[in-house]
Amino acid sequence: MKTRHVFSTDDIHAARLAIDALRRVGWPDDDISLVARQDIENDQIPDDRQDTSGDFSRGGFKGLLAGGGSGLLVGLIAVAVPPLGVTLAGAAAMTAAGAAVGGWVGMLTGTAEPGPVRRRFEDEIAAGHVLVAVDGKPDQLAKAEAVLLELGARPLPFNAPSALS
Repeated sequence: MKTRHVFSTDDIHAARLAIDALRRVGWPDDDISLVARQDIENDQIPDDRQDTSGDFSRGGFKGLLAGGGSGLLVGLIAVAVPPLGVTLAGAAAMTAAGAAVGGWVGMLTGTAEPGPVRRRFEDEIAAGHVLVAVDGKPDQLAKAEAVLLELGARPLPFNAPSALS
């Protein structure tokens, strides 16, 4: 399983130097991404280098719970009203339908939420720093850290499982 570490660089030039150094030591392109202020990302960072990990799964999970809970509540109310003729199987179907719709909507809206790196280091990003996110196995990340520290990048307190694992 891969882990994500994040480093702060002063600007886009320093971030590009960091990417070049990581690539020279054999780091895969897919495991390097950048996070910056929106204007910097739009003007100076190619789309394939941007960290686009929104909260897809978290949004889906929250939607699944909310939709399932709503479906269960409506189903139980429908069961309690005899003229509707809804059985417990009908209530279970409403719960499943609510969970499915809630999960789908949650995933769609979750992609619009900022990812964990952007949320945690919003002050760094607002100050104009460009963050370099590196994904790798724990034993490999020490090599990346040594390369980036040598270039003056500052490690930030982020050590989480990578979505790319």
